Amino acid sequence: MRESLDLERAWTAIIVGLMLLLTGYMAMQLGVIPAVWSDDQATVTISDNGDERLTVDAEVADTYDQRYTGLSEHDSLEPNTGMLFVHWREAERTYVMRGMDFDIDIIFIGADQRVTTIHHAEAPGPGEDGEELQYTGDARWVLEVPAGTVEEAGIVDGDRVEIDTDP
Repeated sequence: MRESLDLERAWTAIIVGLMLLLTGYMAMQLGVIPAVWSDDQATVTISDNGDERLTVDAEVADTYDQRYTGLSEHDSLEPNTGMLFVHWREAERTYVMRGMDFDIDIIFIGADQRVTTIHHAEAPGPGEDGEELQYTGDARWVLEVPAGTVEEAGIVDGDRVEIDTDP
């Protein structure tokens, strides 16, 4: 009888522990509490065969709320700056221009840290909310930079991407 009571208590403790972990994870994803392992800034370097094409100081968006808001609360981006969207695994991602006031280049980066897709995204016009302006690619990370950056730097699909979250 005592063994079954001890077993019941052990299972209860395991279930409570898992529920607490799940609740904490969801709170971090929703941005209610900050992720203890996350960084606010990252340096992203894109190169081809060791030749550096571009280095960007990027804000990191690694929670659902940060990814949803994105750059919509920014008026513009300075050269060599951007926003790095972090996802937990590679998948097909669709980004929209919701609430954007300026054009950007969107660089999709696979789990192998290679550029998979590039889009040149225009800001919504008058009377548009930007939801209909959709850009899709396979990515674990997505980097948004000022419009024209990709062409100026000569970035192409397959370029190597290094992400340093301890700049």
